[in-house]
Amino acid sequence: MTTETIVNWGGQEIRLRWHAAKKISEAEKVTSVHGYCFYEGKVALVHVKGRGFNVPGGHVENGETAEEALHREMLEEAYVTGAAQYIGAVEVDHTDNPDFLEGGPYPKIGYQLFYRVDIRECLPFLRENETLSRIWVEPEELPYVMDDHELGLLILEESLNTEPIK
Repeated sequence: MTTETIVNWGGQEIRLRWHAAKKISEAEKVTSVHGYCFYEGKVALVHVKGRGFNVPGGHVENGETAEEALHREMLEEAYVTGAAQYIGAVEVDHTDNPDFLEGGPYPKIGYQLFYRVDIRECLPFLRENETLSRIWVEPEELPYVMDDHELGLLILEESLNTEPIK
């Protein structure tokens, strides 16, 4: 399976590269955080308005660490809490994107951080934020349900190969 792909986001072609376990030291280059959240052998997916089903995640807000943002997003989108382990990063590379806006909201090369999360508490789903629903999916069914690029399967594999936190 490839560790690189090109996606079309909003009419712009962007190169993505998966880096298992790569540590990202420059906080300003982290654009978002995401969690493969496991509960009783299944993965939580959330249906976010306009994006379809995906793992919980989102942007890091000013003053937050990446892990703080992950826990906030898990609670806001999936209504779960848990123990998180960092598993790697997707490099989001706009170098070949002729429409890239210098000085815009994203760096030319940024990173999406990914975590394996072992859910400790599953709260009632209240639909208070941007998510329409939460579902629990067997890991082998994710390719048929999750609306994401092909690197999502590499990240799933990495999360499955990471020992759960006891």
